[in-house]
This record gives sequence, C-alpha cells and structure tokens, in this order.
Amino acid sequence: MNLPRVPGRLRAVAVARDEALRRPVHDARTAAILGICLGVCFLVCFLTGLYSHLQQNPVTWLPVPPRPASLYRVTQGLHVATGFATVPLLLAKLWSVYPRLFRWPPVSGAAHTVERLMLVPLVCGAVFMLFSGVANVSRWYPWGFYFPAAHYWVAWITVGALVAHVGAKAAVARAALARPGDAAALGDAAALGDPASGDPMTAPARGALGRRGFLGAVAVATGVVTVTTVGQTVSPLRPLTLFAQRRPDIGPQGVPVNRSAVQAGVVDAAGDPAFRLRVTGAVTRRVELTGTDLDRLARREAELPIACVEGWSTSARWRGVPVADLLAAAGVEPDDGVTVRVESLQARGRYRASELNHRQAGDLDTMLAVALNGERLDLDHGYPCRLIGPNRAGVLQTKWVHELVVVRA
Repeated sequence: MNLPRVPGRLRAVAVARDEALRRPVHDARTAAILGICLGVCFLVCFLTGLYSHLQQNPVTWLPVPPRPASLYRVTQGLHVATGFATVPLLLAKLWSVYPRLFRWPPVSGAAHTVERLMLVPLVCGAVFMLFSGVANVSRWYPWGFYFPAAHYWVAWITVGALVAHVGAKAAVARAALARPGDAAALGDAAALGDPASGDPMTAPARGALGRRGFLGAVAVATGVVTVTTVGQTVSPLRPLTLFAQRRPDIGPQGVPVNRSAVQAGVVDAAGDPAFRLRVTGAVTRRVELTGTDLDRLARREAELPIACVEGWSTSARWRGVPVADLLAAAGVEPDDGVTVRVESLQARGRYRASELNHRQAGDLDTMLAVALNGERLDLDHGYPCRLIGPNRAGVLQTKWVHELVVVRA
C-alpha cells in the first residue's frame, strides 16, 4: 500500500541532501580540514594515553625512567587538554559530513561497503572515548566497567578504524585540499563539490555560513575549551580553569587530594604511636623505623611535580628519606637491579600499592616524604610518610606508606 510513496520520499531526502551539500560547511574541503585536525588530536591523545598506560601497567622490557622529572606532568596534561579540545572538533566533523549519510544507493560496491562499515567503530569509538574521558576527569562514573581498561582497548579499536578511514579517504581529501580555499569568495563553484562522491557542484545559498566562518567558529570553540582546561597544568592560566575539575593550588598545604585519609580508612593506623616503616623482602637485613626516625633521616629536599591522571598537576617542595638510602640500610646494592613494591596502610583499593623499578628506586629524588612545602606532611597527603618520585603518575605516588618490599629478578 505504501510502496508508491517510497520514491517520492527518497527524492525529498535527495533534495534536502543536495541542498545541504551546496553549503561550504558540508563540502569535502571542510571535511578534510577538520579530519586533519581530528587526526592530529587523536594521535596525540593515543600516544600520551599509551604512556599513561605504561606508567600504570609497567613491563620489564620497557622500564619507565625517572627523568625528565616532569615528563608525565606534560604528557598527561597534554592528553587531557587535547581530549577536551577534540570534543568541538568531533562535533564539527560529524556536522560537516552528515548529509553524506543519506546518499542513495547507500553503497556502490564491496569496497565501499567495508569503508562505510568501518565508520561504525570509528564514530562509536570516538564518542565513547570522549564521553568516558570527560566523565572520568570529572570523577563521574555512570557505568560498571573498569574505566582504564575499557579506555585502553577502545582506543586501539578506534585508532585502527581511523587508520583504515584515512587510507580510504586520502585521495579524496588530497583532491579537496588542492582546490581553491574559499569558493564563495573566489566565485569558483566547482570547489564546493566532490565529484568523486557525487556531491552537487552548485554555489551555496546567499547568506549561508561560509567555510571560513564555520572553521573560525570551530577554532574559537576549541581554543576556549582548551584555555579553560589547560590551566590545571599551566600555572599562568589557572584563573581561567572553567572546565577543569580541579584547581591545583587549592587543598591541604596548597596541594589537592583525590582521596582523604577518612575515605581510605587509615586515620587510626596512620596516627598510631606504634607505627613502623619496614623494609622487607629480599634484603640482607630488615629495617624498621619509627616516625621519629624518619623525621631525623629526612634531609633530602626536592622540587617535584605531582601529576594526576585526571590532568591536573602542581609542583611542590618535598623533604624526605631517599628510597636508595633505605635500601642501602637493608643491604641492597645499587647495581642489584631490584624492584620495590611500596605498600600503603590502606587495606583496600586498586592503588593501595605501587612499584618502583631499579632506576626509579636508585634516583635520589625518589623518597619517602615526611614534609610538604616546609610543613609536616598533612594526614590527607599521606602522613606519616608517602612516596614521591620524579616522572610518576599521581596514583603511583603511594600515600600512608608502611612497608617497602624488595623483590629480586
């Protein structure tokens, strides 16, 4: 009964599609420019994300070095800032290409079918990565899965789909970018279409938003999001941290905390006069130190960053006992190549312990800190002592440390 109406509806869709494709904001050149910007952002996010994954999931054949001390601060700040900047870019890219979803017939062969199917993991993966990433830095978890693992594996799927998409569209993008810049300004109607994809080659409607205006608006939106986010890492921009989840200069002793002593359930244990720091495991002799002993031995001072996976970071002055000195007291030689597991008083939690490889443990700025910015360490910052070291993710700077366990290869 309804079949006779179908061709008419398809014609109406085709007319609306062609009308949209007459606008420079939907042409192949605009899509190519936005695609390049997105590709760069995705590459930066992917590489910095891999480094963050390596920090939290170390492998023996590629040990994370302790230097440069601020490397993780830079990479993770870049990761989060670029992720936020990608949000308006992705929305603009989807807007620029959506009329092509209504082409008819939808596919023109086996290769084109595969190309269009690859858009599913690419678009869905990109949306998932950005939504979950923004939710994570906002500390909002409306899901039941483990975020880092899901984020990591979806990133590989998304980047794989992106590489396939770039390969399929490289020739079309190259041809589009070779045409004149603004067809409306130059009067070159041919620059508005993509003959290879069947786009109409008609001048845009009078008064329609031009390519330069559209891309300018996207650039402004991306710039605003970036500037109002990156202040959580770049100190001069801190007053502008509108979209950042944390001001890195607000917190006990001028440094933020993500998990308090009450939340960790360590208030009583940390304040117990019977507290002892122990160095155990594959050692020549066990070492036990009281809080008073740690204060007496804490002569090393260093300006070190603390950088959270959520993107915020700040530098602070720390004073403590080098882990290398504690290992030496336990009879561990510098060239023994040991791994050190750092245990917290916190009984539960995914990050209640961390590891130091032999290079990190041997760096004199890797220490058990007892003081922060000239004051005795606050309980929420890890009193009676906490791990602090160069080039480490904040979740690996274990607080409320009570034991160092030496493991030999």
